[in-house]
Amino acid sequence: MKIALITDTHYNFKKANKNFHEYFEKFYEDIFFPYLERNKITNCIHLGDAFDNRKGVDYWALDWAKKHVYDKFLELGVSVYSICGNHDTYYKNTNSVNSIDILLNEYFNVIKITSPKEIQVGDAEFVMLPWINASNQEETFELLEKSRLKFVCGHLELSGFPVFPGQDQPHGMDKGIFSKFTRVFSGHYHTRSNDGKIFYLGNPYQMFWNDWNDVRGFNVFDTETLQLEHIENPYTIFEKIYYDDYTQSTEFDIEDKFVKLIVKSKKNQKNYDKFLDNIMSMKPLDVKISEILDIDDTNYQYQESDVEDTLTTLNSYIEESEFDLDKSIAKKIIKDVYLEAMEIE
Repeated sequence: MKIALITDTHYNFKKANKNFHEYFEKFYEDIFFPYLERNKITNCIHLGDAFDNRKGVDYWALDWAKKHVYDKFLELGVSVYSICGNHDTYYKNTNSVNSIDILLNEYFNVIKITSPKEIQVGDAEFVMLPWINASNQEETFELLEKSRLKFVCGHLELSGFPVFPGQDQPHGMDKGIFSKFTRVFSGHYHTRSNDGKIFYLGNPYQMFWNDWNDVRGFNVFDTETLQLEHIENPYTIFEKIYYDDYTQSTEFDIEDKFVKLIVKSKKNQKNYDKFLDNIMSMKPLDVKISEILDIDDTNYQYQESDVEDTLTTLNSYIEESEFDLDKSIAKKIIKDVYLEAMEIE
């Protein structure tokens, strides 16, 4: 039997930003639901963070999620096993108040998982683990110790896996606790990775600049063959364009996208202005310009690292600083503050 796996959908993202939700909509209408329908998939496990903001939801975003996602699940006869993620729960130390319990009661096909348990999904059984916190940690460890099942699905914070490309999680649970299981699938980290047993599935679409050039989509798990197939989402919302005095390209797929224009040289201002006017005529959502003009580019090969993302820059600063504090702790504090700032931006 094949089961769809999707995670970290973050409805209500960026205070219900309509540009992002229109982008999300293309994934559901063109990729996700047509695939489920063509392949007669009737079970889906959502591995957490269905909604974005722990403190509340915008009415428009809730209506959007119901119309474009949950009504469609119901229409296709798909049972959804929805695991509570850290963004779904109001409190940090308990899952007792959460968005999936409160907002999705009208959907009899949505099975809400807010406490650790074993659940039958079609012809397979799974250990289901919602966000682990002070109130359910002991219960979670007891279930993992006594369970004889092969498969685990959860919203897990494990150390040693990338949170996003190039940034591994230095803290969290040790993966060894899952050594006896055959397959472990998790949400929480938005970039895909695995060690052959534990699979971070990645979220369906781009949400931050860190996601640029990082493949997104959803997964299908065959419970008989144990094959995990990744179905790619071809749509993007972030694009980078490189300009120098020799740039010839004039056509770019940037309508309704956020664009970062990286300028290596512009000795001919008239040509540059013409190029920029052309970019703006293609109706991007926004254009940010990053100039690296002080480089002698005679023998210079541009590297992506020359334009760092914010968190990489902050981590580099910490590494180069001289202070007595544990730098891994400093990085964690910075990362937590940064991610929280991104949530409320």
